[in-house]
Amino acid sequence: MKSIEEYGLMAEFSTPEALLGGVSKARTHGFSAIEAYTPFSVEGLPEAIGCTQNRVPMLALLGGIAGGAGMYFLQWYTAVIDYPVNSGGRPLHAWPAFIPATFEMTVLGAALAVFFGFLALNGLPKFYHPVFNASDFDLASRNRFFLCIRSCDPHFDSAKTHDFLQILEPIRVFAVPLGAEIPREQQ
Repeated sequence: MKSIEEYGLMAEFSTPEALLGGVSKARTHGFSAIEAYTPFSVEGLPEAIGCTQNRVPMLALLGGIAGGAGMYFLQWYTAVIDYPVNSGGRPLHAWPAFIPATFEMTVLGAALAVFFGFLALNGLPKFYHPVFNASDFDLASRNRFFLCIRSCDPHFDSAKTHDFLQILEPIRVFAVPLGAEIPREQQ
């Protein structure tokens, strides 16, 4: 078998409280490249990991402004510049008639920006992630809580990080390979 680099070290916990305690101690110890995997939302976990910025509301605002301004401009340009029609003496720039379509495009622009922005900010779609190689990682979707300290962390040293994770009293600590092992026949 070909040797594989480590993506990081992972600790498995049985309760969300133990995971939160482990994340807090890891942040206090100086680790910054931390990932947590849980079967359900754990209150306070994003803040404990260090995710304090939420960019989705700003994306919604920008998408809404772009959608609304774009639709209003399209209607104005069509009615005033491109194809002006004097219909019953009404002004060409009849802004009250533009409001319903502008509102609808504002909502659609915000919704699309939130949807695609959410996917992009989370790096999705991601069909492969190194933690999928971890043994029993499928329990993260059922009843286990995992803390992963990535090897790209400046404070990461495989032996010292392993000892640190053992201090947190997890169920077990194991290495996460960076890629799947390549069988000898395919080398």
